[in-house]
Amino acid sequence: MINPEILDGIERRYKDITTEMSDPAVATDPRKMAVLGREHTSLRNVVNEIVEYRHRIQEIKDLKGLLVSEKDAEMLEMAQMELDELESDFPEKEDELRFMLIPKDPEDTKDAIIEIRAGTGGDEAALFAGDLYRLYLKVAENKGWKVDLLGTSLGTMGGFKEIVFSLSGADAFGFMKYESGVHRVQRVPATESSGRIHTSAATVAVLPEAEDVDVEIHANDLKIDVYRSSGPGGQSVNTTDSAVRITHMPTGLVVTCQDEKSQLKNKDKAMRVLRSRLYELELAKIEAERSEARKSQVSTGDRSAKIRTYNWPQGRVTDHRLEGDEKNHALERVMNGELDVIVRALRTADNADRLANL
Repeated sequence: MINPEILDGIERRYKDITTEMSDPAVATDPRKMAVLGREHTSLRNVVNEIVEYRHRIQEIKDLKGLLVSEKDAEMLEMAQMELDELESDFPEKEDELRFMLIPKDPEDTKDAIIEIRAGTGGDEAALFAGDLYRLYLKVAENKGWKVDLLGTSLGTMGGFKEIVFSLSGADAFGFMKYESGVHRVQRVPATESSGRIHTSAATVAVLPEAEDVDVEIHANDLKIDVYRSSGPGGQSVNTTDSAVRITHMPTGLVVTCQDEKSQLKNKDKAMRVLRSRLYELELAKIEAERSEARKSQVSTGDRSAKIRTYNWPQGRVTDHRLEGDEKNHALERVMNGELDVIVRALRTADNADRLANL
């Protein structure tokens, strides 16, 4: 039986949010309304399920009372049949509610900004970063997400030293956040003539895309430089000062964008990335405070953690956060954007950990 005090607390919180959102002082604060609105939406279905759960418990109690007091044989038979049906479904319904009670990450509904950077391995690492970018493009195609390229730095032999892009669509961040970390590849590089297997790596960072109401950025905190964009080897891309570099003075964060010919468009894209990086810093502070109470077994934010190995000779992808049969997957299918099985297993493990600490 689920602790009634937990259910009472959730219902109270839902009522408090509803009341708070109707307060004129809150209604005129876009930032506060955005935060409360997301929590209100996430709790609505849970509260409806709690009401149904309590109704089912009361029905079972009433039917058991009827079996004690009722004398009519036909009524007793009907009551017993109904009780048997309710009790047979009850454990499953209770488990469904139990999982709904797991605290949801309010960021999961946001769009995602993905940053892929070549790591150890030189030119081969840049090529692998390009492979990861194509993998995520296929994921986006499968999910019906919109892709918007925000910035690139090309490798000397192909691929990317760095590439930044956004994914917009349902559950984009909630799905992609499990890609944060170090991705390692083992294969014979195209740049290697002797046919030896090399190990290279690329780092993936997944940020929830921040909205204007999520982060307040003061113009006085920004240093904005413009310059002429250039391609690989110093090749000039255009002859106007369209490239933009934005430095956030309080934190020292620097974002550059030169992919567009328009300075205004480059500034807009750079601000999107800066806003999301600042938002991630705030979320990291909150998570650090929570970490004393909960240690998740599934890493979704540690960029230094090796999360996956792509072994080309063996045609296998190994996710190091999983165990048993869930750990290894066919390389070809993964590179074609079939990440659902891996993410589902990671989510299940994460939810089990959250449930244990509920």
